[in-house]
Amino acid sequence: MAEVVGEAAGDVVPAGAPARPAAVKSADRTVELLEVLASADRRLTLTELHRTLNYPKSSLYMLLQTLVGRGWVEVDADRGTYGIGVRALLVGTSYLDHDPVVQVAARVMEQVRQEVNETVHLARLDGPDVVYLASRESEHHLRVVSRVGRRLPAHATSLGKALLAERDRDEVDVLLPGELAALTPDTVVDRAALHEQLARFRVAGYAHEREENTPGLGCFAVALPYRRPVLDALSCSVPLGRLDAEHEQQVVAALLTAARTITDLLRQFGR
Repeated sequence: MAEVVGEAAGDVVPAGAPARPAAVKSADRTVELLEVLASADRRLTLTELHRTLNYPKSSLYMLLQTLVGRGWVEVDADRGTYGIGVRALLVGTSYLDHDPVVQVAARVMEQVRQEVNETVHLARLDGPDVVYLASRESEHHLRVVSRVGRRLPAHATSLGKALLAERDRDEVDVLLPGELAALTPDTVVDRAALHEQLARFRVAGYAHEREENTPGLGCFAVALPYRRPVLDALSCSVPLGRLDAEHEQQVVAALLTAARTITDLLRQFGR
């Protein structure tokens, strides 16, 4: 079989095979470094970053200095630690400002919040996780970890379960990691049990969970099927102390109506 060599990467690929874009090492490393800093819960030292990324220390230091100079990374000179910079925030907010789903959903989310007086979230599936794109906070004092930009495992959230329920068993297994992480003692981590749960949610038309990612909190979610595959979902978080059968019905009804409204609007706009 004839072979050709990719000029940029030097890879040998079969003739006639679809061309793959060659990775640029410096760009790859820059993005990976920013992702590590963004996901960390504190600033990291050069040694910690070197241990995580395994780049040559001198190259890593020069890359950090370049990013510091551009405002993508901030450095605490006294402690010798690095964290994500303000330029990353500007890019993140630009993504939200230009996302049509966020724009369309915002007003509908506010209507749901006013109707049920609970916190409402919009999130998008990204690999095995959901990323929170927008929130409308309840008037009740409620602290949850689902701030905008936060990433949580799909299997442990009602948002993720609603989106996984839109896929068949094989698709779910491909998306999720081999071992499911437990965020709380109530997180469903047995794969067979998760599949049984998703099967029930497909029939019901919405997903729910109790204390699977936040103790004391229940959550309900519906997918937004304006496109295939379905990537976005809407949810409502409710402290278990306020969650009785009547309020649950109110929340689910409000979410189902909101999902239909958002989906219809997006389809009207050609999304």
